[in-house]
Amino acid sequence: MLNVVAIMGRLVADPQLRQTNTGKSVASFRIACDRGRKDANGQFQADFFDVVAWGQTGEFVCRYFQKGSLIAIDGRLQSRNYQDKNGANRTAIEIVANNINFAAPKSQNPASGMGAPAYGNPAPAQAAFSRPAAQPAAPAYSAGSNDDFALIEDEGDLPF
Repeated sequence: MLNVVAIMGRLVADPQLRQTNTGKSVASFRIACDRGRKDANGQFQADFFDVVAWGQTGEFVCRYFQKGSLIAIDGRLQSRNYQDKNGANRTAIEIVANNINFAAPKSQNPASGMGAPAYGNPAPAQAAFSRPAAQPAAPAYSAGSNDDFALIEDEGDLPF
């Protein structure tokens, strides 16, 4: 069987870190993922997915990501059954993260003070460096003589 999910989106809220009874860290958060098309009103459509990250992966998310951060996740889908406050049986489907990566430059991270770009319309990264002075021209390799490469006679035998 195959159960693989790869998704990229923006955090809808800050991730929540909890500890299990055995002391294992678990982070939960929700991401918005653009569908890539607009609805009849010209608005971008998005899907919202719940994500769970265990152990060091969960601690990483809580340390470096917050609301609005662009995040890339690979993991698997998982379903679980539970009873809500009214006693009704419910099913939750969530992504269990195996790997989590940054998906935007630090300059576009909301924590950097720059603010997140508009959803579905990311701004280009700003260059924070100046151009170096003109470099001398590289040597022309075609300027060598034709005798630089000699034909090797092999009599049709392979060397191995």
